[in-house]
Order: sequence, then C-alpha cells, then structure tokens
Amino acid sequence: MNLEQFIDGIKPLDERAMELCAQRWNTLGKPLYSLGRLEEMSIRMAGIYRHPMAYPKKKVVVVMAGDNGVVAEGVTQTGQEVTKIVTENMTKENASVCILSSISGADVVPVDVGIVTDCDNPKVINKKVKYGTDNMLHGPAMSRDEAVQAIMAGIEVTKDLVNQGYELFATGEMGIGNTTTSSAICAVMLDATVEKVTGKGAGLSSAGLLRKIEVIKESIALNKPDKNDPLDVLSKVGGLDIAGLVGVYIGCAYYKKAVFVDGFISSVAALVATRLAPACKDYIFPSHCSNEPAGHMVLDAMDMQPYILCNMCLGEGTGAVMGFTICDYAMTAYHKLPSFEDTKFGTYTPLD
Repeated sequence: MNLEQFIDGIKPLDERAMELCAQRWNTLGKPLYSLGRLEEMSIRMAGIYRHPMAYPKKKVVVVMAGDNGVVAEGVTQTGQEVTKIVTENMTKENASVCILSSISGADVVPVDVGIVTDCDNPKVINKKVKYGTDNMLHGPAMSRDEAVQAIMAGIEVTKDLVNQGYELFATGEMGIGNTTTSSAICAVMLDATVEKVTGKGAGLSSAGLLRKIEVIKESIALNKPDKNDPLDVLSKVGGLDIAGLVGVYIGCAYYKKAVFVDGFISSVAALVATRLAPACKDYIFPSHCSNEPAGHMVLDAMDMQPYILCNMCLGEGTGAVMGFTICDYAMTAYHKLPSFEDTKFGTYTPLD
C-alpha cells in the first residue's frame, strides 16, 4: 500500500460504541459528568476500539530518531553524536523516557529513521532513510520521496507493534537540532513569525537563539516551502524524525489505535499528520503542552487541549507517557465505579 491508501483507509470512530459508553457513565454512582475529560477520554476510546467497554492496556512509546544537517550552523548546544548515544541508552532503560514510562508499564521502542551514523545496537529498529538530513540552509532538508519513505517507516513500525499486541501508543523523538526544524515547520504552517515560534531548545544562549532564528528565516526564504502542502514543508525544512512520527499518527489511525502526543516536536508532527490526513485527528490525544514558545500555538491550531501543564520540554516522549497514566485513571474509574443501583443512594438526572 502507498501513503494515499493508508490515508484514505482511516475510518471514523464508532458512534454507537461511544453512545453506549456515555450512557453507562450516567449510570455510575457519582455526580453526572463530574470526571470531566476523563469521561470524554474513555468515550473516545470506545469509538476508537469499537467497543463500549474498551480498555487498552499494552502500551508502547515509539521514539523516532534522526539527525539534522542544520546542526552545522551552530543552532544547538551539543553535537550530533548525542542523538545516537541517547537512542541507544533507551535500549538499556536508562534514558529519561524509559524511567518515566516504567510508571505506567509502557515499553519504549527506539527507531533509527535517520541517525547520521549506524546504530550497532540490534534493539534499535533500523528504518534508516538516509544518514541525517541535508543542511536546510543550503537547500531542502530531504527530497519529497525521502519524506514519504520516512512516513511509511512510521506506519510500518506501527503495524509491526500492533501485530505484537500493543494497544495504546505514545510518540517520542530524539534528534539534535529538531527544535530548529520544528520551529521552521511551525512558522510556515501557522503563518507565524520565526521569532514567535522559536525558543532556546536544549539550552541555547541568547546569542545562540538569535543565530537559530536567523538560520530558520534564511532556510525558509531559500526553500520557499508551500504552507498548503504539508509534504513540501516537511521535506524542505523538516526532519526525518518528524516525518517518522507523522507515519506513527497515520498508522495508529489506520489500525484503530489511540496515540498520545508528546511535546513541541511531536505536536508539530501531529500538525503535519492532521493536515495530510484530517481523519487521523480523532485518534490523537495531547498529553501536555511543551514549554517551548509555540507549544500552545501548535495545539491550538489542531483545536487540542493538553491534559497536563508541567512546563516540560525534555522530549523523548516523557510527557506522552503521562497520558498513559491519565488513561489508566479514566479507564479504571469507568470499569470499577459502582452503579447507582449498587450504591443505593439514588440517581442524578440531567438538569437544564
């Protein structure tokens, strides 16, 4: 199958399952609608999994890793070697995302979609499209075909994990320089100034931030990405890690699985995915709002409200795994709360 077939194959949520789930909530022994967005989450889960008693339990964080040629322009504090080091650390369960994901019992699956060197660790899934993107200051970061290949890699990884029994997904990324590419995509697709959407990323100085803004502006001016063509924007000023995440979102929607978004970079990937495949939006849940300047802007553009606000900007999927925990709260309440009949204290009825 090609990308267009996956996009066209995304089905709407099961309205009947959602209706039955909502009806059951109203029989449970608590004030009506008092669990707010937790109730809304479980209702949408019923629609995604096509059953009013859905409870997805086996969880996985898919971390797309890739390097960015624009790092050569001094837009980061660290070098590209860090991408490989952190990605391989994920297989040893000592990266930040692994430590936090253990709270919800989630597995972490790192994927090399474009690290600048080869990973020797067999636990890193090899879906390498190329050895890092080209420097977008001197031309497109990648070709349109390469962007599609990376998206398809994300879909393929999602399919394989679904076949392994994973039911609930989260997205993460690893790629030095990827706040630069994300800010560039954001500026173009949201028609916003580069200054407004660009932050210091992983610890830039004020002078470094000015250089980062300058590089993004010049890259956009040179490559002239078309804001109405998500693939054009992604290929010209994006990254392979972002493209891989786009594939995870589309894949989750196609295979009828819910997926939690992490922070700024993952949110930008979700923005691209929802512009390419609007139907996938119903399968995507925001976890938190990144502390990057455009964190709220990207979520607002997709009409999504984060579940938590922690001023986080670590990446890797560290915020997305907190979405897993919120989901467990919602599902446990839905499945274990006694009914009004069981509690014997009467029922609540909707009032005008």
